[in-house]
Amino acid sequence: MSAFSEAALERKLSELSNSQQSVQTLSLWLIHHRKHSALIVSVWERELRKAKPNRKLTFLYLANDVIQNSKRKGPEFTKDFAPVIVEAFKHVSSESDESCKKHLGRVLSIWEERSVYENDVLEQLRQALYGDRKVRKRTYEQIKVDESNCSPRSSPTDPPQTTDLIRALQELENAASGDAAVHQRIASLPIEVQDVSLLDRITDKESGEQLSKMVDDACMLLADYNGRLAAEIDDRKQLTRMLSDFLRCQKEFLAEKEHKLELLLQVVDMDLSSNDVTIH
Repeated sequence: MSAFSEAALERKLSELSNSQQSVQTLSLWLIHHRKHSALIVSVWERELRKAKPNRKLTFLYLANDVIQNSKRKGPEFTKDFAPVIVEAFKHVSSESDESCKKHLGRVLSIWEERSVYENDVLEQLRQALYGDRKVRKRTYEQIKVDESNCSPRSSPTDPPQTTDLIRALQELENAASGDAAVHQRIASLPIEVQDVSLLDRITDKESGEQLSKMVDDACMLLADYNGRLAAEIDDRKQLTRMLSDFLRCQKEFLAEKEHKLELLLQVVDMDLSSNDVTIH
């Protein structure tokens, strides 16, 4: 990988695009140079504030990728991002539209789910994104009323519409786990990058540099695929929740209709019985 310098980092951040590959490639480079984490975070924050509004979210995607994928190698980035991440969320949120805030909310949900930060930091992030808005606790009676009113059009958890489910399922058609082209590329990786014993074949600087480049390329391919798989897992968890909410509400709606039908049949039976008595 290329040598680290502040100028090199600034250049790479200026070239960062919102594609997953761009984010994960730079993330891999930053993690490789994690001994410079404090400087990296400082430059990241400075360049984030200078970036155009439509690029700011990508900077947070980069931070997310670095924080999560560097944890197994050390706590440097998680620790160094902690003092600036709240203000970064607040800054991006203040210059973003509602669509962008939804993406920020998803990042925050992932961090909450995976306990990336302590609860006090997560609470600060929630306030940075949503303000001082607090969820009021509902009484047991209010919850029961909401549940009894559940229907395909109205429910306490706003279950997804059929179109939302179809869209989510269609998006998974191109998921990483089904990417045959990438599977083939991984299967075709040179044996030299998989078998440590073949290092003995290196006899000169040129062959060493050639092997180093092959390993770097393989690492980037695998890092990109790993990131896509992680995103797919999150998407599948979200779809599972959507299906669970949808199914629950449909069952409640069906039970309500069956109850109404039973009452209607009872009324009909009573009317028929009344008519029979009149005839006799």
